[in-house]
Amino acid sequence: MKISLIKKSVTATISFGLLAVANSALAHTQVLQCGAVLNLPGTAPLAASSIIVDHDGTITEIKDGFTTVSGATVIDLKDKFCLPGLIDSHVHLTSQLGPKQRLDAVTKSDADFAMDAVLYARRTLMAGFTTVQDVGARGDDAIYAVRDAVNRGEIAGPRILAAGKTVSISGGHGDGRHGYSEAIAKALASPAICDGADDCRRAVRENIRKGADVIKITATGGVLSNTAAGTGQQFFDDEMRDIVTAANFMGRKVTAHAHGKDGIEAALKAGINSIEHGTYLDQKTARLFKKYHAYLVPTVLAGATVVEMANDPNSFLPKPSRDKAKQVGPQMINMLRIAQENGVKIAFGTDSGVSKHGENAREFALMVEAGFTPMQAIKSATVMAADHLQLSDEIGTLEAGKQADIIAVDGNPLDNIEELLDVDFVMKGAQIHKK
Repeated sequence: MKISLIKKSVTATISFGLLAVANSALAHTQVLQCGAVLNLPGTAPLAASSIIVDHDGTITEIKDGFTTVSGATVIDLKDKFCLPGLIDSHVHLTSQLGPKQRLDAVTKSDADFAMDAVLYARRTLMAGFTTVQDVGARGDDAIYAVRDAVNRGEIAGPRILAAGKTVSISGGHGDGRHGYSEAIAKALASPAICDGADDCRRAVRENIRKGADVIKITATGGVLSNTAAGTGQQFFDDEMRDIVTAANFMGRKVTAHAHGKDGIEAALKAGINSIEHGTYLDQKTARLFKKYHAYLVPTVLAGATVVEMANDPNSFLPKPSRDKAKQVGPQMINMLRIAQENGVKIAFGTDSGVSKHGENAREFALMVEAGFTPMQAIKSATVMAADHLQLSDEIGTLEAGKQADIIAVDGNPLDNIEELLDVDFVMKGAQIHKK
């Protein structure tokens, strides 16, 4: 008799506990009632639909019409157009180009750069970008600290993949010592600067030791480095090949800043997985992209931004940068048009940090100007960017089992891409950041 009563008591306790857990989970279930849903960019959007979001931050299902789940929180987006959270494959969260940038390099600490990144990460998230790849940061550890704090849910920001310090040659585009006195240059020396294949393997391994998710190199010269070294190839072929081998051995891919056609093509032949900018590519280069299954991250907004800055009579850019900006910037729309017409895989990227953080969506209009349809532009910032970052199993579309990274706008961005300049609702992993 006593045993029977004990069994009943235990059974009742277990049943009550399971019910409590179920009710607790249900209490965190959310139903987003959307006027329209672009669940799979590249295909036609759904009409009025309800997105069921589980307490663990994933999507359970998408149902036709405005439905509810008993006990769940309903979020009314009936007059909104919902789509996946946007992905920017090229940002620099620890800084923003301005007249004090060169001074900041010698007056700010890693902690200062981290605090800047916290601010810029939030602006980026509020603009509807729920995932970014940071491809070159100021401060040795700042971007890693911010990335990890975001991942722990301690601060608001997009999901971050980080390259850390850019790997560059001495005197190259990624060497931040240009124009400083020797004393300052010594203080600014970076372990990511390398010369010769052996040394470049060391730089890759050091970046990975510090926490890099991806390796970023400067295969060619660039606009904003304060040196008249042009925009052609800077790494030797063997250096790039060894960088790729060292990175791949440790499970990392490599992306390359590259403007000049020679450097782009050398990087692709070395096995580098993606090209940032790609300014002087042509049809032959496009064939190499396809041969090596590489991505282009075009950053046309950066080109437009530096042209504006260079043409300002009160420009703070040093003369070498102004001269290069006027040459490089105007080429980028045509570059993107050539890439699109020749079937190059394109992942959305802005180089924000050159342009202002939070204005990332300005890139969409430039893509449309280059010949993209709004759907193609949105697909580049969702499906394609997720594939580029090897996150297709988690983000890029709105499907059962994927992260609930969902944004909403007033109008249909397939009719007017500029709707994405004013995002009204942002959810990342089931947490609402903007409503």
